[in-house]
Amino acid sequence: MAQVDLVVGDLAANSEMVLARCAEAAVAGAQLVVFPEMTLTGYPPEDLVLRSSFRAASVEALDRLAAALADAGLGELGVIVGYLDDAPDPELVAPPPEEISETSGGDGPAAESAAAVESGSAGQTRARNAAAFLQDGQVVARYFKHHLPNYGVFDENRYFTPGRSLTVVRFGGVDIGLTICEDVWQAHGPFSAAALAEVGLLVNINGSPYERGVVNQVLQGKDDIRLELVQRRAVEAAAAVVYVNQVGGQDELVFDGDSLVVDAQGSVLARAPQFVEALFYVELEAPAAGNPPAEVTAPDGMTVRRFTAPLPPPAPDGDGFTPTGIAESLSDCAEVWAALVTGTRDYVRKNGFRTVVLGMSGGIDSAVVAAVAADAIGGENVYGVGLPSAYSSEHSRSDAADLADRLGANFCEIAIGEMVEAFLRTVPLTGLAEENLQARIRGTTLMGLSNQHGHLVLATGNKSELSVGYSTIYGDAVGGYAPIKDVPKSLVWQLARWRNEVAAERGQRPPIPENSITKPPSAELRPGQLDSDSLPDYEVLDALLLRYVDADAGVDDLLAAGFEPELVRRVVRLTDGAEWKRRQYPPGPKISLKAFGRDRRLPITNRWREA
Repeated sequence: MAQVDLVVGDLAANSEMVLARCAEAAVAGAQLVVFPEMTLTGYPPEDLVLRSSFRAASVEALDRLAAALADAGLGELGVIVGYLDDAPDPELVAPPPEEISETSGGDGPAAESAAAVESGSAGQTRARNAAAFLQDGQVVARYFKHHLPNYGVFDENRYFTPGRSLTVVRFGGVDIGLTICEDVWQAHGPFSAAALAEVGLLVNINGSPYERGVVNQVLQGKDDIRLELVQRRAVEAAAAVVYVNQVGGQDELVFDGDSLVVDAQGSVLARAPQFVEALFYVELEAPAAGNPPAEVTAPDGMTVRRFTAPLPPPAPDGDGFTPTGIAESLSDCAEVWAALVTGTRDYVRKNGFRTVVLGMSGGIDSAVVAAVAADAIGGENVYGVGLPSAYSSEHSRSDAADLADRLGANFCEIAIGEMVEAFLRTVPLTGLAEENLQARIRGTTLMGLSNQHGHLVLATGNKSELSVGYSTIYGDAVGGYAPIKDVPKSLVWQLARWRNEVAAERGQRPPIPENSITKPPSAELRPGQLDSDSLPDYEVLDALLLRYVDADAGVDDLLAAGFEPELVRRVVRLTDGAEWKRRQYPPGPKISLKAFGRDRRLPITNRWREA
C-alpha cells in the first residue's frame, strides 16, 4: 500500500515517485503495489480537468509509466494507479477481442458501440476519474469511478462521467476488482457487482480528506467512519478489501492516509498510521478464481468487464519487509495538530516557499500558528515580527520574544506607533477606524517584509473570530495561508496545552509560553481591551457556532438547544454579516465537517435573515 504525497499537476514528479516506490516494493518482495486516487495528476485537480491538454497529458503519462516500469525491470509487478482518462467513451466502444468482457452478451458494450457510432456519440471525449492496472509495459485494464461525490468539498459531477461497469483483473489466479474512493461510501454499485462476479479481492484507491468529524456534539473521527464503511463493503462483496489513501496537503485539503485492509468478514488485518508517508506491506491470502457466472448485472445496472494480466506475479518473498500491523489511533489533539502541520508544510513547500513570516503578538493564536509552522518547516525558517503599538502591553512583547526563543525562530520588533501617528496626522480617524488602522499597518508591514525577503505571510485568525467577523480586513486578515482558520478558539487553547505536554513528555522545552495560554485574549487596539468586551465566552460561542455553521441549525434549533435568545440573534447576525470578509481570507487547512470556503458557501448579497 503506497501511502504517498502527490503534487497536483506535476505528472512527471508523480510518475517518478511511482517508479521509485515500485522499485522499493520489488526489493521488499511485493507482488502488487497500490497507489491512491488520481496518482498521476494529483487530487483534486479541479478545473484542470476541463483542459483537453491536461487530460491528454494524463493519458500519455500513464502509457509512459507502464513502459518505464518494464524498462526498469519492474514489469512483473502488478501496479494499480489512479489517473485522469480522456478516451472516447470506452463503455460505448468495442474493446479489442482480448479485452471483451466475459459477461458481455448481445446487448453489452460491443452492441452499444454500433449504436453509438450511428448516433455520432462514439467520438466524444468524457473525462473519467480512473484507475489502471499496469504490468509488462502495458495498461492491462482501466476502471472508471462509478459513484461521484457531489457534496462538501467534492464537485465531481462537474468534471467526470461515471463508469457503468466493474473492472476485474485476474492476476496470479486471483480475481481483483478495482474501485475508487466514493464507491466504498455508497451501498450497491461496484461492491454488489463484485459479489455477483465472485471476486477474491477488492482494491479501493482514495483521495479522502481528513476531517475531525464532530457530529451533534459527539466527536467521531473520519477514520472511524471509514473503517465501518470498508467493513460493510467487504461483507457486501464477500471479499477482502484493500483501502489505500494518500497523505499530504493540497491547498485547503489535508489527506491523512489511514490505509487499511479488512478480510471478507470485516476483520481488520492491517492499518497504516495517519499522516505518515511510506510503503505499508500486507501479506494476504485471497481465494483462487473459480468459474464465475458468464453474465453479471448488479441491481443498479452495473456490468462486469474482465481482463487477465499477461504475466504471473513475481515469486513471493516475505523476508524483505515487515508486515504492517494495526496502528494505534491518534488522540483528537494529536490528529488535529498533525493535520495543521501537514497542511502548512505542504502549502509552503509545494508553492515554492522556504520561509514564513507572521506577527507575533504574545497571544495564543499567533503562538499556536508559530509552533505549527516550526513543526512544519523548522523554527529556523520561521520569522516572527513583534509589532507593538501604543496600546501593547509589556507582557505581550516579552511573551512574543519568549515564544521565538522557545521555537528557535527568528524575531525582530518593529514599533508601529510612529507610523500610526503619521497616518492620523494626514487622515484623522477615531474609534473603531483608528483601531483597525493599527491592524492594517501591521498587515502592510508584514506584506512588505514578504515582498522584500520572499517569506510567505501566515495569517493567525481562528474559526471563532472568522465566524463573527472579529478580524480586520487588510489587517490581521492579510496573508498567503492561515493555519488555524478552521480551528475554534476553544480548541486553539487545547492544542497549545497538548503541544506543551508532548514536549514535556519528550524532555523538551514546551514551545508555547504559559502566559500566552493563561492570560485573557485581547487585540490590544485600545486601552484595557479584552475579547470578552465584544464576544461571549468562547466555550459558549464555539458550541453555538458548531451548530449554526457546521450543522446548519436554524434559530429555532439554537433556541431549543438552550442558548439565550439575545446571544443567538447577535451571533447569527454577526456570522451572516461577515461572509464578505471570509471570502477574502487566505486558504487554510480544513479540519472540520464544514470549513469556510470549500464547504460553506453562502451568497454575500443576501437578505435572508432569521434573527
